[in-house]
This record gives sequence, structure tokens and C-alpha cells, in this order.
Amino acid sequence: MLVNELYLDSIRFEQSSLAHYIHHLLAEKKISLEDNITRLDLKQANHQKVAEMIENNVLGFHKICIYSLKMKQKEFVFIFAKNEQEAIQFYMKTFNQKPMNCHESLLDFEFTRGNGGISFREMRKEFESFPAIAGYFKRL
Repeated sequence: MLVNELYLDSIRFEQSSLAHYIHHLLAEKKISLEDNITRLDLKQANHQKVAEMIENNVLGFHKICIYSLKMKQKEFVFIFAKNEQEAIQFYMKTFNQKPMNCHESLLDFEFTRGNGGISFREMRKEFESFPAIAGYFKRL
């Protein structure tokens, strides 16, 4: 695997720390995008600079997660939000009640929609603002 592929994957899967480390090592010319990842040595990085880059969100990460909130005994709503607190607040504003519980779900969970499948990660691209309701689920 090349550094380029790992860098793109770290951005795609929102691995902020790894993406910022690679970005820093590229800027310092300690690696190139065409290098094999075996050349990637995070010990070569200036950890203080990388920490500042992460703190300042140089690469512009805006992590959005998916939360399952229990509405009734067998009914759930899925909400995209920055964190659990934001998901619960959005739920209470939307439904005028507290959820029975709230759990973070995996963005890569795939389910059937229409004639095909989709993951929450792919579905998230359909939304322009957050928090947002992704859908509902009723257990039989």
C-alpha cells in the first residue's frame, strides 16, 4: 500500500490523527505520496506541531456520527449528530420527549434500502446539515 492510499483512507474514514501526521510528514518532505507505507515512521514527526495541527483542525475534519435512539419498546430513530448530547437534544426538540436510551452505531453498518444496500457512511453524504434524522427502525 502506498502513502497516498493510506492518506486518502485516513481522510475518508475520519482518522484525524493519522491524517494530520501524514500531512505533516509530507509537508516536511520526510515521505512522499508514492512511498510504500513501510517508509512511514511517525517518530520522525514533530509531535508538538502535529498536536497543534489537530487542535486547530488544519485538515477541516467535522466528524458526524450516527446514533440509535430508542423511542418505544421496539421503535428506534437514527440521528446523525456530532455527539451523543447533540443527538439527544435534537430528539427532544423534534419529538418533545426524552429518548429511552441513546447509543452510537457504526457508520459502516450496511442495511437494505430499496433494491440495494447502503451504509450510514454513504447515506450521510445525502445530508447538507446536521443534526438530521437518517431513518426509523421497528423491531418485530
